[in-house]
Amino acid sequence: MGRGVHLITAYITRQLAGLKATGICNVMIKHTSAALALNENADPDVRTDLAAIFDRMVPENAPYYLHTFEGSDDMPAHAKSVIVGASLTLPVTDGRLNLGTWQGIYMCEFRDCGGPRNIVITVVGE
Repeated sequence: MGRGVHLITAYITRQLAGLKATGICNVMIKHTSAALALNENADPDVRTDLAAIFDRMVPENAPYYLHTFEGSDDMPAHAKSVIVGASLTLPVTDGRLNLGTWQGIYMCEFRDCGGPRNIVITVVGE
């Protein structure tokens, strides 16, 4: 996936197929320049707006960045990842994520060429 805010709810729910648990699901991305978020999934403009907001909050090529060896999008990506976060804790009810009607899980890719991303899903419950 390229840079942007990508809806991954279906990917996460496929990984939980056949689960009979009621409990808690932790979803964690194993990277420092991408993040996970829970937000509205009904209007695709939300994804575009979020990406624009992040870019405005943490611009590229700021003269005060010291960590610039890996490109102009690298340090801003690390900062955005800290702001958004690397994990989500979600309720599981009867084997399904118990999300609100309009909630979706997003993978926020903050690098132009971030490469493959790994997500760990852990479920604790009965």
